[in-house]
Amino acid sequence: MLLAIDIGNSSTKFGVFDDENLVQQFSVPTVRTNSANEIYDLIQPIISGQISFVVISSVVAELENSYRELSEKLLNVKVLFVDSQFDSGLKINYFPPKNLGVDRLVAAFAAVEKYGKPVIVCDFGTAATVDAVNSKKEFLGGIIAPGISILADTLFQNTSKLPKVEIKKPESIFGNSTITSIQSGIFYGYIGLVDGILRKMLDELGELPKIIATGGFASLIAEDSPLIEIVDDKLMLDGLHFIYKKMKP
Repeated sequence: MLLAIDIGNSSTKFGVFDDENLVQQFSVPTVRTNSANEIYDLIQPIISGQISFVVISSVVAELENSYRELSEKLLNVKVLFVDSQFDSGLKINYFPPKNLGVDRLVAAFAAVEKYGKPVIVCDFGTAATVDAVNSKKEFLGGIIAPGISILADTLFQNTSKLPKVEIKKPESIFGNSTITSIQSGIFYGYIGLVDGILRKMLDELGELPKIIATGGFASLIAEDSPLIEIVDDKLMLDGLHFIYKKMKP
């Protein structure tokens, strides 16, 4: 079985594929100091079945050695670390191409494979990225913005009297307490940011793409964003599965 691992800044997602089927999916917090043994102790009780290969996408360089040791020494299998140089079949209009985050490229590649082109991919994690691929299979780039949790944390950290609040959709935009006022500002402010970016992209793209959302806050944001059509929490794991099949070491 294939173990696909998507190492993000806040959480690390794991997917176990038995041939074409995703049979297990779970996540753990990303801890930059974790050793291979510590990661193994976290995931070993969860994973059922024999792993035959590992494929990894990571935006956390500090953990690469730990995950390599996890794969090669503890799981005793070969590992493929995907980077931005893999053959995605997309023309990369990003300069320099090596600076394109592998998570953005894998998400765009997976979206084209699953939903066709043109497509816009919104990844709502610690940071938010929104990227487009046009009908010519050109990766056009997009935006990087603070994630909704960063906005909430920054407000709390840089004010003396405002509390830290749960990120959620308030019952009304008219907050009638300090907590609900902050929640309203964060939630509806972020919806405005997302929809404004998407409308500008649609204007410049001149095509009608599918708009896909993924990442930890995708469902929350998509609920009130009329432009987002599909929430896909398996997008990155499916992308790693597609890459494994394409590259088949």
